[in-house]
Amino acid sequence: QVQLVESGGGLVQAGGSLRLACAASGRTFSAYGWFRQAPGKEREFVATIGASVTTAYADSVKDRFTISRDNAKNTVYLQMNSLKPEDTAVYYCAASALFPSVRANRYEYWGQGTQVTVSS
Repeated sequence: QVQLVESGGGLVQAGGSLRLACAASGRTFSAYGWFRQAPGKEREFVATIGASVTTAYADSVKDRFTISRDNAKNTVYLQMNSLKPEDTAVYYCAASALFPSVRANRYEYWGQGTQVTVSS
């Protein structure tokens, strides 16, 4: 059975850092993405990484967040630095057997989400 399990969320003060991890099991994936959703807002793209290690980021997190992957562990990471209160959201990882994308509907599998709260 395919599973994606996120970890690493929590409460942090503005300016602090967190590292999220998403461990995949059940199959091998070509691409991963990170998305987030705050209460009352639509789910938005954060970052993606493909098999070639090509990456893309939302403008709101560019130069602060870094996505990476460890193929030996079937795990994708999101290093979040210089966190701001507006980064507060539930963060979801997603996986695809095909290509990286900024579109949520291009991913076949999703994790359950992990809460990130940034205090001002």
